[in-house]
Amino acid sequence: MTATAPLVTFGHGLATRDEITALLRDAGVVAVVDVRTAPGSRRNPDARRELMAEWLPAAGLEYRWEKRLGGFRKAAPDSEDVFWEHAQFRGYAGYTRDPAFLAAMDELLGQASRTERTAVMCAESLWWRCHRRIIADFAVLARGTPVLHLAHDGRLTEHPPAQGARLRDDGLLVYDRL
Repeated sequence: MTATAPLVTFGHGLATRDEITALLRDAGVVAVVDVRTAPGSRRNPDARRELMAEWLPAAGLEYRWEKRLGGFRKAAPDSEDVFWEHAQFRGYAGYTRDPAFLAAMDELLGQASRTERTAVMCAESLWWRCHRRIIADFAVLARGTPVLHLAHDGRLTEHPPAQGARLRDDGLLVYDRL
């Protein structure tokens, strides 16, 4: 039996297209799934979706935008995800139980299982300050897919799920441990 291929996450930050290409190639990434809600950047023109959709394939890397995995979700007033103090993390945690999120994650993980190495990309360089951490929690805890976070120096670190995460009996995540 073969092990499940890990999903990679990274944040483009201010890296140029050449730096991003080298970083991804060195990590063995062949496909990028953009999970930004608004896939543009005033601070990094190379990271605009329209341009990435051109220069990543030209560099031999697949690219697609997955709007359904974008961040900036509002928390319900009665959110059970009390582990997260930050309202946007609490909102995204609740969104992990939405059918649109579940379908998008299953498509992403299906792609990752068929592709040599797939990376989820957002703008924030530090994974623990980004909704990628919750995507990673879901992949690891709810779907048994290992996740590696790619730093700008090329380091790959295994994802440690949030201590407040709990897998419910229905197979969904909730962050109700304090």
